[in-house]
Amino acid sequence: MAVMSNVIDDEAGARNSDTGELTMYTTSWCGYCARLKTGLKASGIPWQEIDIELNPDAADFVGSVNGGNHVVPTVLYADGTTATNPSIAEVKKKLGV
Repeated sequence: MAVMSNVIDDEAGARNSDTGELTMYTTSWCGYCARLKTGLKASGIPWQEIDIELNPDAADFVGSVNGGNHVVPTVLYADGTTATNPSIAEVKKKLGV
């Protein structure tokens, strides 16, 4: 199964958690983000990707859930909970896969 991420850089996509998919807030240069994306692909877990450097609203959201810090990857689950720099094992456990 091919898994595609979508980099969203508009306000409407800033908190797209109603699709049942995981939303991952990233930057283009983040090594931890690349590692998590590799794990998601290998596990067949779909996600939406939002680059916080292209989307100020997304950066504000990430800061709001990380004590004012723009830490990536920050993951937003469909149930509205978030995780900061989770491992693929933590994501899979949360999703029940």
